[in-house]
Amino acid sequence: MMLRRIVAPPLAANCYLILDEKNVLIDVGGDAEFIMKALKKYVDPKKLDYVILTHSHYDHAAAAGFFKGVAKIAMHKLEYALLKAQGFVSIFGVSFRHFDPDVELVGGEVFDFGETELKVIHTPGHSPGSICLYEPKKKWLFSGDTVFAYGSFGRVDFPGGSAIDLIRSLEILAKLDVENLYPGHEEVVEGDAREHIMRSLKIAKMFL
Repeated sequence: MMLRRIVAPPLAANCYLILDEKNVLIDVGGDAEFIMKALKKYVDPKKLDYVILTHSHYDHAAAAGFFKGVAKIAMHKLEYALLKAQGFVSIFGVSFRHFDPDVELVGGEVFDFGETELKVIHTPGHSPGSICLYEPKKKWLFSGDTVFAYGSFGRVDFPGGSAIDLIRSLEILAKLDVENLYPGHEEVVEGDAREHIMRSLKIAKMFL
């Protein structure tokens, strides 16, 4: 099993490639040419089994349509509904290549890739269909833009955002045994990551 982080344009979104018995890419960024070229350092993109989107914001998902027919695309059904309602155009005017997800998530699903098992946790707040992916044996959390290192958390002022929902989502994540945090932007936390989530929850309750 191998895990690699790819920092993708346009806004330095973290994408995570897991190579296992089945191969998965978590988030794709907004530049299809960049992400395809970056993947080729590790794997033939045609050998991807899944692309899982933590949410639909363009800096994480605008390149997703280019993977249609290459890998199974999975995203939360509420996030797909938001993307369709926006006409596959972000509030910043960035257009997406249209796609239908192969798997519409609701939360609670478990993906078994071999050594890696990812449980889908629905964590609305930053967006209505935001998800996190938890690996219970390794105690890894791929958190998208729900929670970041050092007490940071996702914005709630985009369409579908909710401060109340985000705090509830952080409360759920704070109950998990998390050693390593793999967020959608900025630094990865390796070791004692739950402390960062607890700090994020505390600060969110103060300011949201």
